[in-house]
Amino acid sequence: MTSTPPSPYAQPPQYAPTSQYAPPPQYAQPTTPPVPPPVSRAERSLAPDIGRGAMLLLIAIANVGLHRYGYPVDENLGETGMSTVDRAALFVESWFVADRARPMFAILYGFGIAMMAWRMAGRGVDQAGIRRALRRRSGWLIAFGVVHAVLLFLGDILAAYGATGLIALVLVNKSDRSLRRWFWVSLVIWEVLALVLVLSPIADLFTAGEAGVNTAPGTTYLEQLALGAGAAVISVLASFVLGFIAPVVVGFWLHRRGWLQHPEQHVAGLRKVLLVAVVVNVVANLPFALQMAQVIELDGALGAAAWTLHSTSGLLMGAGYICGFALLAVRWRERGRTGVPRLLAAVGERSLTAYLAQSLIMAPVLSMWGLGLGDDLGTAASYAFAIGTWLVILVAMVLLDRAGRRGPFETLLRRLTYGRTRHP
Repeated sequence: MTSTPPSPYAQPPQYAPTSQYAPPPQYAQPTTPPVPPPVSRAERSLAPDIGRGAMLLLIAIANVGLHRYGYPVDENLGETGMSTVDRAALFVESWFVADRARPMFAILYGFGIAMMAWRMAGRGVDQAGIRRALRRRSGWLIAFGVVHAVLLFLGDILAAYGATGLIALVLVNKSDRSLRRWFWVSLVIWEVLALVLVLSPIADLFTAGEAGVNTAPGTTYLEQLALGAGAAVISVLASFVLGFIAPVVVGFWLHRRGWLQHPEQHVAGLRKVLLVAVVVNVVANLPFALQMAQVIELDGALGAAAWTLHSTSGLLMGAGYICGFALLAVRWRERGRTGVPRLLAAVGERSLTAYLAQSLIMAPVLSMWGLGLGDDLGTAASYAFAIGTWLVILVAMVLLDRAGRRGPFETLLRRLTYGRTRHP
């Protein structure tokens, strides 16, 4: 049985000369911390890239609904008049996609932070230098997210992850015991606050009303700019109450244990997490999915309980999806980055560009301030549009991959984080 590589985060967090992860001799005690060169294809792990590529399809399906408008709703803003196909599509999306893609995104974001810190430490960058780089990168992610929310999409997630990164950078070298405390405390705080909001009179402001037609958020582009700015501020503030710390910590754990770097060594553990996640999701999230598809009606405490089970199981299912894609990477490892693995990895390597490209396509086409094709767009049709958007982006990312080019937004973020640098 192959042993698991030792964690580079052993306490105290240091890279002693005898460590398997010690920096190469040429980087020992540098006079100035070297800027890490771009990660080469050979250095990249296939599993997280495949996961990111597939995750962006789930995100497109989850986000397209925010561009829809003009459909009839009841006094609780529930959509009425849905066809059988629409109900079936919404049922599947609510059961397996809604609030599952975002935790998956956050887990892979945490994994990326840990990998970035580990690579810099391996090149001789001290802890202060690592924190500075992570802090700059998080700050620029917030800026990207604010611009994205203001100009295109109210549901932006980049600003929230950037704010979470400012908290996570002080956790990256914490012990597993300390991370466990952060995980449970942040998870409980977030779930309690969310449940309080669901049960409080504030929730009535978003549900009480008269039956009619759902209006578009941001009828004109000036309204979009104002609403986007407010949404970005709320997103950042919400992140500072530990909204995404729990999944980011899960990403740290996956990195420390090598589950995504060397999935072939952890097949049993990956299968166990995937199986548990699927079973829990199927059972715990079924009431919420049935409610969304208007098969059953749950009010008051029952509705709040269904939402809580939906939200809590989302984190586990997000981790389950990642483990599932890691198992696919094991099965596909003989192929390397060819065929389907290459297609998904091309998107995953350029996940920031692919994520922003979704809004560059969806918002101008569907929004009222754009072409307005989101007016009375059916649920199933909107999911088909989201899948088509992802396929268009996949083609673009594959073309960049064949040309040997990074995603333009990845290149920009790297330059803003490290400055203009040259590498041999």
